[in-house]
Amino acid sequence: MPQLDTERDEEVLREDLKFYFMNPCEKYRARRQIPWKFGLQILKIVMVTTQLILFGLRNQLVVSFKEENTMSFKHLFLKGYAGIEEDDYSLTIYTQQEVYDSIYFAVNQYCQIKNVSLGTVGYDDEDNIGGLNICKQQYQRGTAVPSNATFYVDPTIETECLHVNPQLFPDKTLTDLQLLNSSFFKFEFYRLIQIEISFKLKAIDLQTIRSRELPDCYEFENTITFDNRAHSGKLKIYFDSDADIEECKDWHISGSTQKNTHYILVFDGFVLLTCFTSLILCTRSIILALKLQKRFVNFFLEKYNRRVCHADRLEFINGWYVLVIISDLMTIIGSIFKMEIKAKNLTSYDVCSLLLGTSTLLVWVGVIRYLGYFQKYNVLILTMQASLPKVLRFCCCAGMIYLGYTFCGWIVLGPYHEKFEDLNTVAECLFSLVNGDDMFATFAQIQQKSTLVWLFSRLYLYSFISLFIYMILSLFIALITDSYETIKKYQQNGFPATDLHEFLKENDVILGTKSYRIRTRPSVSFMCCCRRQRIDDDLILIN
Repeated sequence: MPQLDTERDEEVLREDLKFYFMNPCEKYRARRQIPWKFGLQILKIVMVTTQLILFGLRNQLVVSFKEENTMSFKHLFLKGYAGIEEDDYSLTIYTQQEVYDSIYFAVNQYCQIKNVSLGTVGYDDEDNIGGLNICKQQYQRGTAVPSNATFYVDPTIETECLHVNPQLFPDKTLTDLQLLNSSFFKFEFYRLIQIEISFKLKAIDLQTIRSRELPDCYEFENTITFDNRAHSGKLKIYFDSDADIEECKDWHISGSTQKNTHYILVFDGFVLLTCFTSLILCTRSIILALKLQKRFVNFFLEKYNRRVCHADRLEFINGWYVLVIISDLMTIIGSIFKMEIKAKNLTSYDVCSLLLGTSTLLVWVGVIRYLGYFQKYNVLILTMQASLPKVLRFCCCAGMIYLGYTFCGWIVLGPYHEKFEDLNTVAECLFSLVNGDDMFATFAQIQQKSTLVWLFSRLYLYSFISLFIYMILSLFIALITDSYETIKKYQQNGFPATDLHEFLKENDVILGTKSYRIRTRPSVSFMCCCRRQRIDDDLILIN
C-alpha cells in the first residue's frame, strides 16, 4: 500500500508539473480552464496603451506651452535676441554700454509686461507685487593693468542685490535708476563675475479648453544671467525658465469640460482595476509555482536522495510574471498620479510620464511571451536568452576600452574639437562613430593649431573606428550568431535533458485521460485554435 500511495503521488505530481508548463491553449484543452490571465493581459495592453496616448496628448500641450512661453520670454526680455541660440547660451555682448542697455531693457519690459505681452501673463502676486531682483557677483577687491601685465585680485566673492518694484519704475529712466542706485550700477568689469536678474511670472494655459480639458496655472521662475567669468571681452547671456504647474485658485468653465474630465477619471479607474486584478493573478501564479517547486524538490530528495539542480529550480520562476507584476505596480502608481493631475491636485507630469511610459514598455515586451508559443518566434526569444550572459560579459570588456578612448579624447582633443569638450559629448560622439554616423565631420572639425594634436587625432580616430567597427562589433555579432546556431541545433536534436525533463518524460501520461476527464472531441475554441505539435512541448520549459 505505501508503494501504491507513492506511485499515486508521483503520478499526480507529474501531471501537475505537465499542466504547469503548458501554454494557455493546452491548459484549456486539458481541463477546460479558461485562460483568464491571457485575456486579461490582452485587455490590459489595449487599456494601458489608450491611457498612455490620452496622457501623451495632454502632456504635449503642457510641453508646447512651456517651450513657447520660454521663447516669448527670450524675445521680450533679451535685447537684440534674434531667435538663434549660440551653443548653450542665448546671446553675446561685447561692450559696457550693451550691458547697461540689456539690464535696463529687461527691467523696463518686466514693468510693462501686461502692455507688451501677447500671452496670459501676470505678476507673481497682483496685490503684493514680488518685483524683480538684480544681483551681481564680483571679486571683493582687485586691480588689473594689462599693459604692464600686473594684477591684484582678492578671490573672495561678494554678492550684492537690488530689488526693483515695477510699480515705481515706469516713470523713471535708466539714468534715474542709476542715480538712485549709483554704487550698485557702477560696474568694475575686471572684478565683475556675473549679473543675475530673477523674477517670477504667472500664466494660464487656455489652449486646453479646446480639447475639453481643465486649464492649468503656471508659475515661471525666470533668470537672466550675464556671465563674465572668463573676462575675455565676450559676455554670454543665459536665459533660464523653470515652470511649475499650480492649482488654479478660482475657476469656472461652462459646458461639458467638467463632464469630459469625469469620463477620463472613470476610464483611469477601470485601468486601475484591471492592473490590480492582473497583479493578484500573477502573484497567485508565482506563489503556486513556488509551492509546486517545493513539492518537486521534496519528492526528488525523498525518492532519489538527490537535490534538484539550480537550473531546474529556476524553471518554476516565470520571469514573464515578474515582468507583469512590475508593470502592473508602475501602472497602478502612474494611474493614481494621472488621476490626481486630472483632478488638479498634483502637477508631477514628469513622474507620471516616467511611470506610465515604462509600464507600457514592459506591457508590450510581455507580448513576446505569447509569441514564444510558436516555434519560429520562440527561436528569437531563446537566442536572446542564451546570448545575453555572453553579450554582457563581452560588453564589460569592450566598455573598458571604450572608457579609455573617452578619457583620452576628452583630455587631448577637448581644446581643439567641440565634440570632445566634455565627457558626455565625447561618449556620444564615439558611439555615433561606432554606428558609422558623422565620420567626415568628426575628422574635418579638428582645429589644426597644433600639428602634434592633429596627427594624434588621426591616429586616435582611425584606431578607434578600425578597432570597434571591424573587430569588436564583428565579435559582438558573432556571439549572437553562435547562440542562434546552438538553439537551432538543439531544436533539431533536442535540448540537453535535466532531471526535471527526464521526470516529465517518464511514463508519458496523456494529461487528462483519467484525472481530468478530457472529452475526446477536438476543441473549437477561438482561444485554442493555435495548436502546437507535441514534439514542441519540451520547448516550453526553456521559456
